[in-house]
Amino acid sequence: MTKSTEENTFLVGKKVNENGEGTETHIVYLGIGSNLDNKEGNLLKAITLLEECAGKVIRVSSFLATEPWGFQSDNGFLNAAVCIETVLEPFELLAVTQHIERRMGREEKSVGGVYHDRIIDIDILLYDSLSISTDTLTIPHPLMKERPFVMVPLREILPQDDFSFFFPS
Repeated sequence: MTKSTEENTFLVGKKVNENGEGTETHIVYLGIGSNLDNKEGNLLKAITLLEECAGKVIRVSSFLATEPWGFQSDNGFLNAAVCIETVLEPFELLAVTQHIERRMGREEKSVGGVYHDRIIDIDILLYDSLSISTDTLTIPHPLMKERPFVMVPLREILPQDDFSFFFPS
């Protein structure tokens, strides 16, 4: 996976590479969080790495301080939502987000509902209007509606019409 080059130009919904071939772009909403070390610095670094490795950062929510969810810890979280425009397909994006987590020092993923303190967590929340469910990736994120630390920042950056589409009353 390579980062888009500066020579690329955008057309409506398409990105044209240096060979003149079109590639569809996708709008993706990510949730990010950290509860170790310099939490704000960790979020800012993750946003920078997302821009470098995954796609153009379009919007970033305010940072929200929250208590740990699903496990006990003395370390509170700092969370945010990020909207990116990417040419990556869902599983490519998952690989990139996991690479960023490892690059930043995350050593283990949460498995089977067992959560741990973490320097960074990056979750794919929404990917266009795609719905997918596999053993390794579920979009929309299956627990986001239960998590205020996801929904509050997401609501801040997701346009109201889109929010109503994804989350009807």
